[in-house]
Amino acid sequence: MDWKEVCYHTTRDAIEPVAHLLNDQFHVEGILIEDVLDVMKEKRGTYGEVFDVPTDRFPQEGIFIKYYLPIDDEYNELSQAIEEKIKALHAFNIDLGTNVFYYNDVKEEDWAESWKKYYKPTRVSNTFTVVPTWENYEKQLANEKIIELDPGMAFGTGTHETTRLCLQFLEQYVRKEDTVIDVGCGSGILSIAAAKLDAKKIYAYDLDIVAVNSTLYNSELNKVNDRIVVKQNDLLKDIHQEVDVIVSNILADIIIKCVDDAYNNLKDTGLFITSGIIDRKKDLVIEALEKVGFEIIDTNEEGHWISIVAKK
Repeated sequence: MDWKEVCYHTTRDAIEPVAHLLNDQFHVEGILIEDVLDVMKEKRGTYGEVFDVPTDRFPQEGIFIKYYLPIDDEYNELSQAIEEKIKALHAFNIDLGTNVFYYNDVKEEDWAESWKKYYKPTRVSNTFTVVPTWENYEKQLANEKIIELDPGMAFGTGTHETTRLCLQFLEQYVRKEDTVIDVGCGSGILSIAAAKLDAKKIYAYDLDIVAVNSTLYNSELNKVNDRIVVKQNDLLKDIHQEVDVIVSNILADIIIKCVDDAYNNLKDTGLFITSGIIDRKKDLVIEALEKVGFEIIDTNEEGHWISIVAKK
């Protein structure tokens, strides 16, 4: 199938409302934020990895929000509806900046391959290193845990702040024989990390079938598929489990929508690890968590992103 890459030039303030609209109303997956500040502010990461990303593909003012639409019978109607809804955000006093859409045709095989030259082995925590399947890498530390990954078209390479924050909290809080739910599993990176931390069983859910297939593939690649159950599902709707840990790296507004279901699917004293929260939404998420009975026991941040650990 061929796809249309939509590149929307806007402001940093528009990231959260635009991403929420794309995810929640139009169910668009695989949103990419391109911001030159993410590259210029730090060439070397917390754990020593070096990011070799050319800055000339980023806007020098504002940011690009990129998303992908299949070119099918519904493309024209869907594309127009999304553009109209985004431009209408002006009515809510959101600064949209340049507010321009660019459209490019992308063949699926080109999309899946073109970004690989920028994706290198990345140390993301004290013990986890994420290694693309096409890269040769040998352990640097005795306790190092390798996650081999080919995300394809699914979100979750380990290089984004929100994913790193989740991995660091999983490393800190998951215990041997724990049961875990991964809500919005994407590439499967968080499910695989939980398995490598000796979790007994992981239930991975995502609405996007591309993400489901990517998680299945990557869990087999890492030889942990015997402990990861992957299913297509809308968040935690109609899920009834009693697990030790729930982890979810999704948008703040979507986290708020599923706090009740998360609470009901945790054992007493179970943990809800959330990420994907832009800093200005932190208090809203904490309020929603505490309202249903969670206690906030830990927070961490990187850039403008927040991760929260809440206990039932």
